[in-house]
Amino acid sequence: MSRKLLIKGGIVVCPAQNIEEKLDILVEGERIIGLKKDIRDKEAKTLDVKGKLVTPGWIDMHCHLREPGREDIGTIESGSKSAAAGGYTSIACMPNTDPVVDNQMGIEYILSRAKAVGFIHLLPIGALTKGLNGEELTEISTLVEAGAVALSDDENSIMDSYLMRRALEYMTMFDIPIIAHCEDRNLSEEGCVNEGLVSTMMGFRGIPSIAEEIMVSRDIILTEFTQSRLHMAHVSTKASVELIRKAKAEGVRVTSEVTPHHFTLTDTDILESNYNTHFKVSPPLRSKEDQHAVIEGLKDGTIDTIATDHNPWLDMEKDVEFIHAPFGIISIETALPLIFTRLITPKHLTLMEAIAKVTCNPAGILNLSKGTLSKGSVADITVIDPHMELSITQDFFHSISKNSPFIGQTMKGFAVYTLVEGEIVFDRHENTFYKRH
Repeated sequence: MSRKLLIKGGIVVCPAQNIEEKLDILVEGERIIGLKKDIRDKEAKTLDVKGKLVTPGWIDMHCHLREPGREDIGTIESGSKSAAAGGYTSIACMPNTDPVVDNQMGIEYILSRAKAVGFIHLLPIGALTKGLNGEELTEISTLVEAGAVALSDDENSIMDSYLMRRALEYMTMFDIPIIAHCEDRNLSEEGCVNEGLVSTMMGFRGIPSIAEEIMVSRDIILTEFTQSRLHMAHVSTKASVELIRKAKAEGVRVTSEVTPHHFTLTDTDILESNYNTHFKVSPPLRSKEDQHAVIEGLKDGTIDTIATDHNPWLDMEKDVEFIHAPFGIISIETALPLIFTRLITPKHLTLMEAIAKVTCNPAGILNLSKGTLSKGSVADITVIDPHMELSITQDFFHSISKNSPFIGQTMKGFAVYTLVEGEIVFDRHENTFYKRH
């Protein structure tokens, strides 16, 4: 007999079905078999979630796990645990590992390691060019057949417009997106913070907003010309949001994401932190005006998803002069409370709108049969206590690396149960992880 689980008493929030009400969910085996009021089943184990929110499992379409190559700062296992603790049931990992995930063996390695680890769904993103060098396209069809859900050169923006055109043309054969890091490196080279008053006060070379905006504009033009589709990673400037908004209105098949740190922090936070290198990210933290623009983009649907860009580094690598520190922060365990405190509580987004950005919207972009609690769907489920408050300390994180700018803060709203294929893989009350059978 298949195992049964009755998730009882919670407020179900499922944007894919436009549902926000108190309902019970009955799970049998890996799938949801019932979604209605007051379900009773004597054969089912009951999970009491009264007062909690029950949503489809969260999906992060942009993170870095570091394996293979840098297992000292992050592994598929540690990244999967961090994701489960953050309420994520599926994460898409970038190919900038060592070796680069630019062939079939790389995709197969990630999938096999994820299966062995056994916590969440791991979705590999393949490299668009060999070695991420921006010179020669990978064997795209082989990567797609092996299981790549998207292609990207990650932080290596493809500077060759002809090559980017050919990549977009070739990708029309497959129903998966290119994820573009939009940065003109000729303009941003050697910069480490947003160009403006703060960079001047710090005495550092800045990264101008136009370095992003020029490439956003180019890639929109190429996407329209090739009749293909493109996803813009970590949008950070006001003009980028406006360009994407206009392109969408004209029917260009472009989607986009923003990170929690870009809608939460600005470049002035770097000054106030006394040049804390945990605030050094790429693209850089921008101005208050830019931050307001990305929030407006989230509100009106210009920005489709929220992605973490989780990017671990060791303390010894970050504990150097600001100009020499690597870009990146860990963020997959603090994304959920930041969404609640910075977007939902101040009413920038409704609960339904916010949950869509991390469930059905990324599922749609990546063509996943996930992001819903509909009857018959796989039981990937996130249970959230919106009132739970926790202090963010180094011990809070399950990541090997602890490079977070939010250490020392108290946040509200956390995942208390994360379920994958009907099984609890993380229980915050016990601070325990469970592998799927």
